[in-house]
Amino acid sequence: MLKRFLAYYKPHKKIFTLDMLASFASALIGLVYPIVTRKMLNDLIPNKNYSLIVAFGLALLALYFVCMLLQYFIQYQGHIMGVKMQAQMRSDMFKHLQKLPFSFYDNHETGKIMSRMTNDLFDITELAHHGPENIIISSITVIISFIYLSTINIWLALIIFTCVPLLIFISSSTRKRMKNAFRLSKQAVAKINASLQSSISGIRVTKAFTNSEKEIEKFEEGNSQFKEASREAYKAMGIFHSSTTFVTNIFNVVVLIAGGLFLYGGKITFADYSAFIVSVNLFISPITTLIRFMESFQNGVTGFERFIEVLDTPPEPERTNAKSAERLKGNISFKNVSCSYSGSKEVLKNINLDIKQGETFALVGPSGGGKTTACHLIPHFYETSSGEITIDGINIEDLTLESLRRNIGIVQQDIYLFNSSIKENILYGCYEATDEEVIEAAKRAGIHEYIMSLENGYDTVIGERGVRLSGGQKQRLCIARVFLKNPPILILDEATSALDSITEIMIQKSLDELCQGRTTVVVAHRLSTIKNADRIAVIADGKVAEEGTHSALLEKNGMYAELYNQQYKEGC
Repeated sequence: MLKRFLAYYKPHKKIFTLDMLASFASALIGLVYPIVTRKMLNDLIPNKNYSLIVAFGLALLALYFVCMLLQYFIQYQGHIMGVKMQAQMRSDMFKHLQKLPFSFYDNHETGKIMSRMTNDLFDITELAHHGPENIIISSITVIISFIYLSTINIWLALIIFTCVPLLIFISSSTRKRMKNAFRLSKQAVAKINASLQSSISGIRVTKAFTNSEKEIEKFEEGNSQFKEASREAYKAMGIFHSSTTFVTNIFNVVVLIAGGLFLYGGKITFADYSAFIVSVNLFISPITTLIRFMESFQNGVTGFERFIEVLDTPPEPERTNAKSAERLKGNISFKNVSCSYSGSKEVLKNINLDIKQGETFALVGPSGGGKTTACHLIPHFYETSSGEITIDGINIEDLTLESLRRNIGIVQQDIYLFNSSIKENILYGCYEATDEEVIEAAKRAGIHEYIMSLENGYDTVIGERGVRLSGGQKQRLCIARVFLKNPPILILDEATSALDSITEIMIQKSLDELCQGRTTVVVAHRLSTIKNADRIAVIADGKVAEEGTHSALLEKNGMYAELYNQQYKEGC
């Protein structure tokens, strides 16, 4: 893990080196004061050399001015380096998230992912900036200050040094507990973020069902877990800091007692004793810095571990010898295909389907039967447990994911639109398209006139998830997006089931035009919308129960006829 962390420093070698040199120079300047103090007490003041006293004072002032500039550089450029590293980590995580399979998002809430990209990476930034500075510079300062203290009085310096093992023992024994506590605290923060993201996204549903109190209750549950986790984290941190502070205070007591005895026994002069008392802080201060640094160190390490967990999640599998497909024709075949999610029971069981080029093929059946799963397998969103799916005789696993999905257009019941302009949402189908092509796609989807009625036309921002549009308008934008993409294969997954009957009829005309000349797989709840399909397959309990045309299946008087007659009686 350390090697992976250090790799993020490579693009910033120059600024890192300068930051370390500035920190080292600043630490060395800190050593000047006790040296000057000793010189004055032992020589300049007793000999009444006032000119050198003033000269030393002015020189010390000049060094402190230089130190101020060094500190500015360290704080500014050091943090900028940390921010750049954070940006690179965030970029790496985002790029990797784009490659992860659907199953990852099935098992990880959006808010928790966002927590890893914000809170955790901020902690990593602090570690990236202050870590080397505190560890390397403080360690060097401890060594140099110990050497200097030894020049004053070696025995008194050794007595002080004997307290260090006790400090190391206490800090190491409490560090592990603090690390575990902060990990739980971060998990609690992630849970709050997930709850917050879910509640805010669903605020309209919450208000419609007057469930604000329930949402508050769920949020407070996570909030309470956060408070408890934070309590444990800060309790561990309190034990760590209080115990280590106690040991560092022992340093001062030891200096006071041992130095006093040495002075009484004539083994040290009063001037050297005074200089030692002043100088001992040079030894204690970096040790204290290292101790205080443990808090941000634990935060940063925990954050980096959670960051690595995401990066180590395997991306969507793609064969190394996978080929990029040009424009496919659209002959789709399922051969003994079975599928299950995350080791659960099989959703599809030995499915066999043959869908010809340009054919409209409908999948119907009870909810949970496996219709949508079958559709998700065509663009390779999920892995099959067994069997294979081919397009134009080529196993989809032998095609690159990008080229496979470029040939497939999807219109779903749950439309996702981005919080950007209408034009940008349509362009999602093909970013290389011209304005004329965008307008033509909107016309074919039957939404151009509505767009032009808006004050800002195609530049109108539609809000998060298209909140400023009606259900039918959202669906038309999605259809326009697919028109622009112009794929040979089209999947309609209950594309109109959430619409009212009048809007559905209007949208259906656009969908019928969209289907022309394409291989179309339709998942439908309302059987009246797929009567004209070339073939219909009834999927129930993960198996193909029936297959045929609308009229043939009605004559068969099986499951399809039962579903159709039931909907006909209900007026659907």
